[in-house]
Amino acid sequence: MGQVPAKADPEAQKIFLEDQLQKRIDEAEKGERNLLFCDASHFVMGAYLGNVWCRNRVFIKVPCGRQRFNVLGAYNPILNELTTVTNDSYINSLSVEELLEKIRADYNISAPTTPITIVLDNASYQRCDYVKVAAERLNIELLFLPTYSPNLNLIERLWRFVKKECLNSKYHATFKVFKAAISNCLDGLNSKYTKQMDSLMTLKFQVLQAL
Repeated sequence: MGQVPAKADPEAQKIFLEDQLQKRIDEAEKGERNLLFCDASHFVMGAYLGNVWCRNRVFIKVPCGRQRFNVLGAYNPILNELTTVTNDSYINSLSVEELLEKIRADYNISAPTTPITIVLDNASYQRCDYVKVAAERLNIELLFLPTYSPNLNLIERLWRFVKKECLNSKYHATFKVFKAAISNCLDGLNSKYTKQMDSLMTLKFQVLQAL
């Protein structure tokens, strides 16, 4: 059984996918646009449970504390490339500006004349005027999703993969080891995990059905 955001608007999602997102997907697949999907994941050092089947009770070590490793990422599914900004405090509009500047610098080298579109949700630190001005200065289009539409943001699949691959049912003795596990997983997207990314990060989206 899947979970559906209670306030999601299936009709708004359908219109967004058909009228805005699909056009940009088609252009990206032709090499006419760089299309990235952006979101932040806040990895809290603690217990990430998996599934264990056994007859006897099993006790598993879990780390103490609530330290948090924040990753603001923008994923390009055509190139299987992830651009990130990370910290141990919090993500804000300055973090988003830093990410936009990194993206512009990267694509100025590889594709300086190709338009850039970033798909992102309506978090206040992303939709604020400060970020919009920065995006305009860098000539980057921000394409905001309909509210409550994580199913249309491809990078959400990536965050779930990271948790499953390196956090679920894993014990990390220190915060340094915890961060390294996440970073190593992200660094391996274009090498160690290429097959998984090819299967998981496809540009096919399921629009929610009205309940």
